[in-house]
Amino acid sequence: MKNFVWLVVGVAAGFVVAHEVNKSQQGKQFFTDLDAKAREFGEAISDGYRQREAELHAALGDADGDSARDARG
Repeated sequence: MKNFVWLVVGVAAGFVVAHEVNKSQQGKQFFTDLDAKAREFGEAISDGYRQREAELHAALGDADGDSARDARG
């Protein structure tokens, strides 16, 4: 329970600090850059997943993934 309290305190402190930093022009720029990099990273992960999925479907002889879609519903 003690660790959970420290976790909550840490998260709350992080939000307060982030809010204060975001008030300045440099802070806004920092968070804008951070957001752009996070989105770029997420897109790269998603693209890699789709590419690997297509490779696996091709290796199994199911180039368009019909059986995988049918199995999912």
